[in-house]
Amino acid sequence: MKALIFAAGLGERMRPLTDHTPKPLIEAGGKPLIVWHLEKLAALGVEDVVVNTSWLADRFPAVLGDGARWGLRLHYLHEGDTPLETGGGMLNARPVLGEAPFLLVNGDIWTDFDFARLPREPAGLAHLVMIDPPGYATNGDFALDDAGNVRKEGKNRLTYAGIGVYRAALLDDWRNHVDDHAGITANGKPRFRLAPILRAHMDGDSIRGERHAGRWTDVGTPQRLAELETRLRGGLT
Repeated sequence: MKALIFAAGLGERMRPLTDHTPKPLIEAGGKPLIVWHLEKLAALGVEDVVVNTSWLADRFPAVLGDGARWGLRLHYLHEGDTPLETGGGMLNARPVLGEAPFLLVNGDIWTDFDFARLPREPAGLAHLVMIDPPGYATNGDFALDDAGNVRKEGKNRLTYAGIGVYRAALLDDWRNHVDDHAGITANGKPRFRLAPILRAHMDGDSIRGERHAGRWTDVGTPQRLAELETRLRGGLT
């Protein structure tokens, strides 16, 4: 299995920390956030990892190299000065990822979720990891029913954790499902969000999921980074 790490965000809410360091390369617990993921992927037996980049793209190979220190092969894909959003980023990486299911993780999160729990062959087009809505986003993203299907609406609303296993075929009909935020960047690449594509396939039971009850942090603000750093320095692993 290959993996894709989303690392192209501008990190605007994290400035000035991200003025010279991309958010996934910011350290927590003594190492960059993205390295926590690389270590897990290597332990899982993943060999090829695609890292999509935009803001301060040259910092990634400078810090991470070619991935050999973890037994990985890192493939850097520069999206241009304008990030392609989650859907466009996945589409841009598809030629390198191939058509087999791949693991996806956001580069700016920290979690104790065990990647080994993820199915190598998702039952549908995607298998998403969900968490209880954090205090700063209490509405949640989707609902998870008792059969493990992810729904657009429902009583058990959860937040997508930025972790999942996807089939490339999810993007086959992306043009039919993009929202009003979609567009084309200056270098001619499609830019669109993944969530509308996922929602379009939920009625057909093609999007599955599970709830993670453990630790998870979206390192989206300096305050959340400081809180995570405190927990990690206190012995949380």
